[in-house]
Amino acid sequence: MATIQVLGTGCSKCGHLLENAEEAVNLLNRNDSVEKVDDIVKILDFTPNALPALSINGTVVFAGVLPSIAEICKAIQAASTQESKL
Repeated sequence: MATIQVLGTGCSKCGHLLENAEEAVNLLNRNDSVEKVDDIVKILDFTPNALPALSINGTVVFAGVLPSIAEICKAIQAASTQESKL
């Protein structure tokens, strides 16, 4: 199970990114956790180079862009593949 976090302070792009992440998890039929992180101190712990950002299992995979649902699905699957190799 992956932990997917949308990092952002509340702009409209952050909201769209959250919706896309939730839809990606639904399309993949997974039980991943999707959460919004809007506390700037917690966001800075991830050291994103831009916002909004998307983190999977603590690693920022997208920053400053609004990835499509398909791109998020690919990133979740890649993270899951890496996790299973550990």
